[in-house]
Amino acid sequence: MRTGLLTEGGYPYVSGDAGLWCDRLVRGLGRHEFDLYVLSRSRRQEEQGLLPLPPQVARVRTAPLWTGEGDGGAVAYGRRARRRFTEHYGELVGAVCATADGGASGAVADRFANALYGLAELAREQGGPGAALRSDIAVRTLERACHAPGAPRTAREARVADLLTVTGHLERALRPLSLDWYGDDALGAADLCHATSGGPAALPGLLARHFHGVPLLVTEYGVHLRSHYLEYLERGPDAAAPAVRALLAAFHGRLATEIYRRAEILTPGNAHARRWQERCGADRARIRTVYPGMAADGFTEAGESPDRAEPDTLVWVGRVEPAKDLISLLHAFAEVRREDPGARLRIVGGPSGPDGPAYLGHCRALAAQLFPDEAEGAHAVGSNPVSFEEIGGPEAPTLPDAYASGAVVVLSSVVEGFPTGLIEAMFCGRATVSTDVGAVVEVIGGTGLVVPPRNPRALADACVALLRDPERRARLGAAARARALELFTVEQNVAAFHGIYLEIVSHCPVRRDLVDASGAPLPFAAPAESHVPARWPATPTWALPTTEPAR
Repeated sequence: MRTGLLTEGGYPYVSGDAGLWCDRLVRGLGRHEFDLYVLSRSRRQEEQGLLPLPPQVARVRTAPLWTGEGDGGAVAYGRRARRRFTEHYGELVGAVCATADGGASGAVADRFANALYGLAELAREQGGPGAALRSDIAVRTLERACHAPGAPRTAREARVADLLTVTGHLERALRPLSLDWYGDDALGAADLCHATSGGPAALPGLLARHFHGVPLLVTEYGVHLRSHYLEYLERGPDAAAPAVRALLAAFHGRLATEIYRRAEILTPGNAHARRWQERCGADRARIRTVYPGMAADGFTEAGESPDRAEPDTLVWVGRVEPAKDLISLLHAFAEVRREDPGARLRIVGGPSGPDGPAYLGHCRALAAQLFPDEAEGAHAVGSNPVSFEEIGGPEAPTLPDAYASGAVVVLSSVVEGFPTGLIEAMFCGRATVSTDVGAVVEVIGGTGLVVPPRNPRALADACVALLRDPERRARLGAAARARALELFTVEQNVAAFHGIYLEIVSHCPVRRDLVDASGAPLPFAAPAESHVPARWPATPTWALPTTEPAR
């Protein structure tokens, strides 16, 4: 099977997001042929080069999303082409500005889709619309749509600067329309397009489906639309005007709706992502939850050696940033110390993001304030019951060593997607105490304790309960390890996608015009029964009328 794997800013670049699971998928499906179609995010990413690729990767085609406005060889349209562009772009932004129930109204969704494919056909016939998308015509068309009857109040309040900002964003988001990936020698020759995320990465798959009928599979381990919302929340209300936020949210909502409507199968990474997809119009019957696959080998020894855990020790492992809420964890540990004066807390991980270093410094200062250095006697050296460490140090040379050192592993986040650190702790057979955020409850499945976020008292009570009951810790740890090995390994992830690939191809229309370089038919280009040397009747025998024998 020939698969076009669509990525944005990720695999196969060395510094790409989600590169690990994509690489494991491609290597695990050794009998399939892959063509990689990559949307790169920066020049630096391209200069860092690609990961070593397995032989089943036939080629890699890259298109940059980071080029400036004057790059890309945009085509200047003639009069007729400009008229077509204005018509289709007007319908597109009109659908963006139209009021609809969550972006899933059928009429609005159809209007958006027709306009999108109209722009794609124009780009295929006349060249990329990049120059037109940046032109005054695009800005004036967006302005008219913002003031059309039925447009929301926030759109009507858009200023010129807001219109320019939105126009620039739409131009970047629609750059895949200008690519030369949609011919018979590219995505048109694929048996399947697999987009590794929603948004721009799935747009080439939509166009391959529109032009050639190539089935589309979309995997979202982090929902693109949710990431867009969170990005503006993290940047604060002053990062963009309300009109800009509303219009861009509407555009991404309409695009997500079209992607979910047209994909043969959607594979969210957890139930949380699945609910987002269903709210955006995805058909529940076409959704298959496929958990991310993680390598369990490195954690096997820790899972088989529960005696390596230090009694009365809590361990937190991850990236130090505000979303992890280490402040609540430190206050909870103060309550733990009142119940168990011998308890210790190990915080293992380095700062992450622009706020990480300052947040780590704040956490260190709070730990020093809450827990002054203690000594066993007048002549002993004092030490703090809270330690801040990093992977690779003498106390935690490897990640499995960090998890293995604790009797209980704690997760205190207020925001969490798919908790990979929690699964690593489960592989190690450790009992866990976690906050109820993201996909935590789905991952834990009853094999650990879950408490509300931002509740130090509840977090402390759960930790004390496990520290005082070694037998319960052992039972929960063993159950957690069994659950992780059953659901979250690389092997189950690859097997699930192998079955989904075959399911999609078996249900899609047969394309008999495809041959390989030697002229031989490509795999799956014809159904198996076509190779049987027999003459098949026009009407199957089971459908012929039957006659009752005379009596």
